[in-house]
Amino acid sequence: MTFAELGIDQDMVEALATKGIIEPFPIQEQTIPMGLAGQDIIGQAKTGTGKTLGFGLPLLQSLGLDPEPGVKALVVVPTRELCVQVAEDLELASSNRATKIVAIYGGKAYEGQVEQLKAGAQVVVGTPGRLLDLASQRMLSLKDVKVMVLDEADKMLDLGFLSDIEKLFAQTSPTRHTMLFSATMPGPIVALARRFMNRPIHIRATDPDEGLTQANIKHVIYRAHSLDKDEVVSRILQAEGRGKTVIFTRTKRAAAKLVEELNDRGFNAAAVHGDLNQEQRERAMAAFKAGKKDILIATDVAARGIDVNDVTHVINHTIPDDHDTYLHRAGRTGRAGKTGIAVTFVDWDDLHKWSLINRALDMGVPEPVETYSSSPHLFTDLDIPVGSKGRLKPSPVPKVEGAASHPPREQRSGDRQRSRTRGGSSHSGTTNTAAEQKPAGAGTHDGTTPARRRTRRRRPSGGAPAAPTS
Repeated sequence: MTFAELGIDQDMVEALATKGIIEPFPIQEQTIPMGLAGQDIIGQAKTGTGKTLGFGLPLLQSLGLDPEPGVKALVVVPTRELCVQVAEDLELASSNRATKIVAIYGGKAYEGQVEQLKAGAQVVVGTPGRLLDLASQRMLSLKDVKVMVLDEADKMLDLGFLSDIEKLFAQTSPTRHTMLFSATMPGPIVALARRFMNRPIHIRATDPDEGLTQANIKHVIYRAHSLDKDEVVSRILQAEGRGKTVIFTRTKRAAAKLVEELNDRGFNAAAVHGDLNQEQRERAMAAFKAGKKDILIATDVAARGIDVNDVTHVINHTIPDDHDTYLHRAGRTGRAGKTGIAVTFVDWDDLHKWSLINRALDMGVPEPVETYSSSPHLFTDLDIPVGSKGRLKPSPVPKVEGAASHPPREQRSGDRQRSRTRGGSSHSGTTNTAAEQKPAGAGTHDGTTPARRRTRRRRPSGGAPAAPTS
């Protein structure tokens, strides 16, 4: 099966082929024909299986080759990173068309986004907060929207965007074509779909015998000590065949600390977390995608926007809060049909949390094996060369502030030798220079500072100080 056989226009087929995207994934095979027919869809598939093109290609084709200016399609996403990623995918697919796509999200100035809207952008990909903000200022009109998509709808529920989504729906026409996509489908999302969709068809592109976790991802669970985690991570990063790696931490502070630690050890890491401004986050993501950085340390807020096909390893530095978050983190690897490895560290205090995840996903690992950086099974499990240490470059010698630096022993020895020769003949038998032979207090012919006259004070025992003598 090819995209052309699914009914996709040749210009988009050729645009996708430039990036090696030739054969559709199962979710795309099932949703594209229905999307082209204008059928409302609830698409459910595991992360990394191509949901973006599943709704993106029908959306773009419905607008035509040269759509009129003005917003005709709206894609709502939960995070800034995912907003940028989806916009890039749609721009690729429409690169041979006149369609203009704009990403609308917070953390960036309004002006550039508003200018693109005024220039006639037909497709808007945005986060709920910024979309409503621009709509309330009458800079964004949704009344002519023909196609509306909710991507990663379950995450928007987690982030508390449900009321915002309802407000966005209310600003669009009831006759619009609606598609809702996600990896998991909680009850409130299904209820939302029933309220705002017209007889949707629920498509699950999963193998019923596969289980909840992807079969092409190897899951490794370790019970690790918090003080040894960085050393374990550093050795995993030296595994055979390791490509791009995503490391998840629970807090922003932990992410910032870990990126500093790994860079100090000689690794090439970048971070994406809430304490960075939007420009810094985008720069880190761009460097990771381009391969300039091969390690990305992220909090969960960025997880849905990391759509990179060549991520070989995901490391959960801290255990996720629930099984859905675990699936989304692990789903950053093993994308586009490739294989991947997901390593999870479980602290002693988090064993109960792991027990719930293990039971929900039927992982079959009730007791994670206790693991340290020196454990032999760590090296065999993950193909780490024996003898690998946790540092690629030597640790810098700490400098004590205010302490005088000591020259090498040879230099000190030479200084003492020169010091002994200043008052008389040198070791080679030559006499002192004219300036050295002048009496104390006399100036030198070249204007250098004269030798200082030394005086001594003798204090008689029990008496007043004696007068200085020369």
